Amino acid sequence: MASVEECQAALAKLVEQFDEVSEEDRARHVVERRLSCRISDLDVTYYGRIHRGGLDPFSDTPPADGRPAEVKLTITSDDLIALVNGELDMARALFGGRVRIDASLGDLLRLRKLL
Repeated sequence: MASVEECQAALAKLVEQFDEVSEEDRARHVVERRLSCRISDLDVTYYGRIHRGGLDPFSDTPPADGRPAEVKLTITSDDLIALVNGELDMARALFGGRVRIDASLGDLLRLRKLL
């Protein structure tokens, strides 16, 4: 099991990786959405926001407006790190039950293009 600090570093790396997505791809596939990432084995949740300008840094503080995330990811700490490091394929992780994403079908289709 990875530590909270390792998960925070992985989420920060994910933000950096998202910055590498071309502006053209972001314009085509990204709509603004609030995100939550629950690390199930650590029982912590991080919150972020994706938009055409990028992916905001994740925080362990829920948004002040109290509105729920439109895209909710549930994953274990080790799988989060493996996913961010490219050692775990998102599609296989989803179909294998290692990752759960709760989002609309449209959001899933848009995000698939970016992963």
